[in-house]
Amino acid sequence: MSAGGARLAFDRGAAGRRAADVPRFAGTPAPLPDARLLRDELRLPELSQPELVRYYTELSQRNYGVDSGTYPLGSCTMKYNPKLNELIAGLAGFTDAHPQAPEEAQGTLRVLHELQAALGELTGLPAVSLAPAAGAQGELAGVLMIKRALEERGELAQRRRVLVPDSAHGTNPATAAMCGFTVTQLPTGADGSLDRVVLARNLDGSVAALMVTAPNTLGLWERGIEEVAAQAHAAGAYLYGDGANLNAILGRMRFGDLGFDVVHLNLHKSFSTPHGGGGPGAGPVCATPELAPYLPAPIVGARAGDGFELVRPERSIGRLQQFHGNAGVLLRAYAYMRALGLDGLRAASGLAVLNANYLRALVREHYDLPYGGPVLHEVVFSGSRQRRAHGVRTYDIAKRLIDYGFHPPTVYFPLIVEEALMIEPTETETRESVEALAAALVAIAREAAEEPELLHDAPRSAPIGRLDEAEAARRPVLRWSPGLDP
Repeated sequence: MSAGGARLAFDRGAAGRRAADVPRFAGTPAPLPDARLLRDELRLPELSQPELVRYYTELSQRNYGVDSGTYPLGSCTMKYNPKLNELIAGLAGFTDAHPQAPEEAQGTLRVLHELQAALGELTGLPAVSLAPAAGAQGELAGVLMIKRALEERGELAQRRRVLVPDSAHGTNPATAAMCGFTVTQLPTGADGSLDRVVLARNLDGSVAALMVTAPNTLGLWERGIEEVAAQAHAAGAYLYGDGANLNAILGRMRFGDLGFDVVHLNLHKSFSTPHGGGGPGAGPVCATPELAPYLPAPIVGARAGDGFELVRPERSIGRLQQFHGNAGVLLRAYAYMRALGLDGLRAASGLAVLNANYLRALVREHYDLPYGGPVLHEVVFSGSRQRRAHGVRTYDIAKRLIDYGFHPPTVYFPLIVEEALMIEPTETETRESVEALAAALVAIAREAAEEPELLHDAPRSAPIGRLDEAEAARRPVLRWSPGLDP
């Protein structure tokens, strides 16, 4: 583990030390298993309680998260999550309820019912299912709903193509392919929106759906989206919306009003639920009344007379996971929404856009901007200038940011931007923190010109220096062994 003499737990302590004082066992000892089942080579650290506490405290201080500082991952929206939401989701009335005890879970069901209605109102798509476990699964549900609708229309055999812009999230083409469709990629125009000429050429009777990320991964609004929706519908296709970037337009624009038929949301991006670590997540899917019968099961419905119950839509695509999704994540989103209200949500989207554009203005003279003009929630710079002039890659710039105390942004995505640096400050960062991030980026651009080796060797101050990532992926070291160099 590097600097300051840091050592693994295995290399600390001494024989006989304990972190707890356990009374001597006074019962009858049980016989040990057969000798061949015992491991005498297993070495475990023996630490005192202070040693153990200090070890894990040190480890926690090496971790970087939104509680540590600015976390500007573009597209991923890593923003501060109010701790109040955690407390509410942890209330005993929620955590002790069992989903198979309907009366006991009435409070939870009421909250989820109200969340469904709120998301329907915010998106302009009134039919909502909270069942999907993540944005990607919500996306899968939406495309499966379209597939089922086309099947019942008797058109599935002829409509086998899904159109996906090259500025979309990478899950879009993957989802369409998983559902059995052929993916046709559409190029982005010079203004950062769909190339309308190519779109018109591709929209025909073989198209099942057009998938649009709005705003797109360039941080830009898809211009003329109402006309695009009308074109898709005139061709008999559905318009699918990737709503992962809803935080840019929350409370200001509704997908249903723009002509979208079905949209998935990422609650961790727009409604302040936990993000990262592989889950749990929540990716509600919102749809028009036409597609409502196909929603994934279950949804929360009002029970005749009084109370709430889980119901299965008439022609549902089926279940995606057990019970009713990740209720704890949904509770956090509900708490966030109720705390802010519509005015607060609208203000949050405004701050997200303001911060992204402020960063853009502060940094634009030092990095290339492939697509000019104002942005929405995120800004995508390019390190092409640094690579051509000084041999410094975007990867080097990202690693050097660690030395300045910032988590690196998303790099090399979207794929249509060479040497992409995709940065999203989010609405929860202050003016001072945006300025500090901008100052670091400007300083690194200066270093790239004057001392490029600084960037090639970065990070220099982190506990672990730059790894050979290809080697780490191909030959990972997954277990400790005596004498292993940390």
